[in-house]
This record gives sequence, C-alpha cells and structure tokens, in this order.
Amino acid sequence: MRELASGDAYEPPSEKATDLGNTQPGDGRRFKGGGLIQITGRDNYQRCAAALGVDLVNHPEAIEEPDNACAASAWWWQTHGLNELADQNAFGTITHRINGGYNGLDQRLAYWLLALQATQAL
Repeated sequence: MRELASGDAYEPPSEKATDLGNTQPGDGRRFKGGGLIQITGRDNYQRCAAALGVDLVNHPEAIEEPDNACAASAWWWQTHGLNELADQNAFGTITHRINGGYNGLDQRLAYWLLALQATQAL
C-alpha cells in the first residue's frame, strides 16, 4: 500500500492529536488513517474495535486486512449517517464528516459522476 501520510501530524500534544484521542507517544503513527475510509485516531480505533470485536488498539495493523478494512469503513459510514447523506447527494457534507474538511471533494465528485454514467448505461 502506498503511504500518503506518516501520522506525525497527529502526535501528542498537538490539537489534532487531542481531538483524535491520541494521548501516548507514537499514537499518531499507530492510529493513522486505516481501512478504506482512512479511520484515524486512538478514539476512533477503540470505538471501531468495540463494534467489530477486533483488537485494533493492540493490533492497529489489523485494520488493513481486507475484511477488517471493509467492515471498519462500513462501521464509520453507518455510525456517521453517511448513507442518508449519500441519498441526498450531499458529497460535500460526507467529505467533511470523513476528514474534517473538503480535501479530495473534486475527485470524489468526478468519481461519482463516472459511477452515475456507468449505471445509466446499464
């Protein structure tokens, strides 16, 4: 897998680290974006682990296993009400809920338009 970010930006004592529940040295790298939706932070890994019954806190690398990556992303999608937003074509709001900003919104919209074209061709 190609690494996009090291996780260093989420190391304590930064404000980003605090927001994500990263309290221990190394948490930024340990709990950086994982799974298809790039779940980030100790708090999110703990909540996801509890929901899935997978020890993602002691074994954060487990989120990269295909089944766990899909299940973790589906968990995030459901718990953050993203299906309802997708039904409303609210991709800006979805992007913001996933990453706290609008990074990648143009690319997501382009993919969505391609998907729409493909379904209309069926």
